[in-house]
Amino acid sequence: MHCLVTGAAGFIGSHLCERLLADGHAVTGVDCFTDYYPRTIKERNLAGFRDHQHFRFRELDLSEGIPAEVVKGAEWVFHLAAMAGLTRSWLDFDSYNRHNLTATHRLLEALKVVPTLKKLIYASTSSVYGKYASGDESLPTRPSSPYGITKLAAEQLCRVYGDEFGLPCVVLRYFSVYGPRQRPEMGYHLFINAILKGKPITLTGDGLQVRGNTYIADCVEATVRATQATPGETFNLGGGELVTVLEVFKKLEKIIGKPALIEKHPPRKGDQLATGADVSKLLRHLGWKPTTSLAEGLAKQVEWQKSLL
Repeated sequence: MHCLVTGAAGFIGSHLCERLLADGHAVTGVDCFTDYYPRTIKERNLAGFRDHQHFRFRELDLSEGIPAEVVKGAEWVFHLAAMAGLTRSWLDFDSYNRHNLTATHRLLEALKVVPTLKKLIYASTSSVYGKYASGDESLPTRPSSPYGITKLAAEQLCRVYGDEFGLPCVVLRYFSVYGPRQRPEMGYHLFINAILKGKPITLTGDGLQVRGNTYIADCVEATVRATQATPGETFNLGGGELVTVLEVFKKLEKIIGKPALIEKHPPRKGDQLATGADVSKLLRHLGWKPTTSLAEGLAKQVEWQKSLL
């Protein structure tokens, strides 16, 4: 297949590109290197496959429009490009609107005239559900942050383009993905670095927030399988193992062999209090279920972060 991956230099996007190339597909990767975190980190994500004979890369801001040659011949499109993160979305709504909503609109406009398109996978988020995101896809969508609002709006754009133009869209709502290459501002990355360096961990809230955790390889496997899903479907994608933030600290202390030094701070605005994906629909439709335990996945992320010190 000829695949297009947006957000190819990011955490999940780079792993997905590697998987698609390993499976024998041709991949065009697109990324605009937003300043959300340093470009050097994203360039490192690309380093292992940038020179692959079946990979080509385009530095491109989707919100400014997509040249026809970028989408020409595309069969599977994985739209992962986005501005992530709850806290910053309160401070910089224009960037979230631009990179999450306007960019998705420009991509859909470009794809609606691509005759080769077989499937568009849109990477959404559990944040569309809001503070309490535990259950199946019938949960009401009630975002508690501007970030969640822009991602839900982009989902609706995909639905409209499916209804009106026949774009074969499938939506995946990712739940707390972790593992090697995790973004530097994400919780587990920060926790691990702090423990490794003997520095305090900033804990927002009481630490009893519940998270379902999805290891990166499980996430990528489900994302690839979604190309076989019926257009118009929406799936929760999560790891199925629920823990509180405090329980994660204990697991990391055991893996690393050092104590976690905790500094308590007030809760973040819009923070999710409980997330836990019911993934039975993915199992029914695509035969997917997570295979990596949290302890195993955290150990792999710890080893990766140690290699960066």
